[in-house]
Amino acid sequence: MQDHSAATAAGISPAPGAKLEPDAIGAAQDTIIGMASSAPAATVGLSLAALAVATAYGSGPILVLTAIPMLIIANAYRRLNLWRANTGASFEWVGRAINPYLGFLTGWLMIAAYIIGTVAEVLLLGPSVLAVFGSTSTSTWAYVLIGCAVGLIMLVIAVIGIKITARVQVTMALVEYLILIGLAIAGLVWVLGHHPGSVPLTRGWLSLSGINGKGDAVAGFLVAVFVYGGWDGTLYVNEEVKHRRVNPGRAAILAVALLTIIYTLSQIGFQGVLSPAKLNQADANGTALVAVAQALGGGFWAKAMALSIALSVIATTGTGIVLGARIVYGMASYRTLPEFLGTVSRRYQTPVASSIIVGLLIVILSTVYYLATSVQNAFFDVIDVTGLLFSIFYILTALAAIVYYRRRIVSNPWDFVSAGLLPLGAAGFLAWIFVKSLGEAPWEQRWSLIAVVIIGLVLMVYARFGLRSAFFQLARESEVRSSHRRSRH
Repeated sequence: MQDHSAATAAGISPAPGAKLEPDAIGAAQDTIIGMASSAPAATVGLSLAALAVATAYGSGPILVLTAIPMLIIANAYRRLNLWRANTGASFEWVGRAINPYLGFLTGWLMIAAYIIGTVAEVLLLGPSVLAVFGSTSTSTWAYVLIGCAVGLIMLVIAVIGIKITARVQVTMALVEYLILIGLAIAGLVWVLGHHPGSVPLTRGWLSLSGINGKGDAVAGFLVAVFVYGGWDGTLYVNEEVKHRRVNPGRAAILAVALLTIIYTLSQIGFQGVLSPAKLNQADANGTALVAVAQALGGGFWAKAMALSIALSVIATTGTGIVLGARIVYGMASYRTLPEFLGTVSRRYQTPVASSIIVGLLIVILSTVYYLATSVQNAFFDVIDVTGLLFSIFYILTALAAIVYYRRRIVSNPWDFVSAGLLPLGAAGFLAWIFVKSLGEAPWEQRWSLIAVVIIGLVLMVYARFGLRSAFFQLARESEVRSSHRRSRH
């Protein structure tokens, strides 16, 4: 881990000579990793009908407006990465700027969000892969075998190295995005051609209140926040990116911008192809995008769309393992998790132990879901709070940026707006969405969120008193103090 002197001062003794591979990937590859973490094709498939119904087809403006606070928070990540570029990211930023205990909980929520979110996407893998080959089988064992095989393959790739991971991600992304964007444009042309059964494009599509004012903007924002989650993945491989203090933050902003274009174009292009009744019926079967592609071009394009979704899930499985492992590694390097999770393979220059733990957890949880029907409702309750988990640590990271740069914020009007007012507004927006979501969520989902937090509190007590991590004794830092410390050394 970078900043070994800081780690040593915190009571950590990193393995000598064992560190992640520096300057292994560029900003473009890092951007793709962040986008893959958001899983565009799979996410559009999951949210297409829900967003269209919630907004009465006014989903385009909702997606664009939601991107604004995401871009502001991505800029907060960029600023904090200029301060400390290490894989723990928000875990350490919140811990050093606000409070170490809050930093630990932030790190735990990041790990939980990436593991749970990846499992949610893996559940789409079996049906998508089978659809590529024209099969409509619903065999549980087929789903399990496909999920396990893909999970283990992506785990091996994650262990071998970040370079091969990035190459695989770029290759899959090119195919996934080409199919998704191409069919989205075809869908928009289809709707503009007034084909029978399609929903005509009207002014309501460009309104926050939707067609005939029947849209619910708040409900739309709830879905849209879930849609964007994952772009922060660019920051968790920062130690392996060229110009690691600068490029990962820029990649995060670029990832949000590109996702905005892809999500908005896809939503507008696909939502009107089928009638509301047919779209909802396909959504209930988890095949909304495939049904849309079938309407646009028949069986071939339906299989192509299934391929895009499958690649999206495979890609997010790989990034889920890579990013989750690096967050675990970053925390373990400060002995807030067992030390063996903070080791790096000298041969592969990857955190092998944490990669194996995260990868196997994803495979095992997915398998348990398929085989234990009695716990499937519980799984969905947990999965449904994934967006809330992302919201929490996005909010905390934005606040950490405000607190760390607080002296700069009061020094001039520009920084007051860009580094203070805007991040606070973005954090406030996400907090409002969080409260609204939690208020409308059934108690099963609320208990799932509470359970995740309680597990984090238990792990925090163990890290503090069992592992005796010195991370919890770290003093708060601000930009001026850090600059002064660096100048003395």
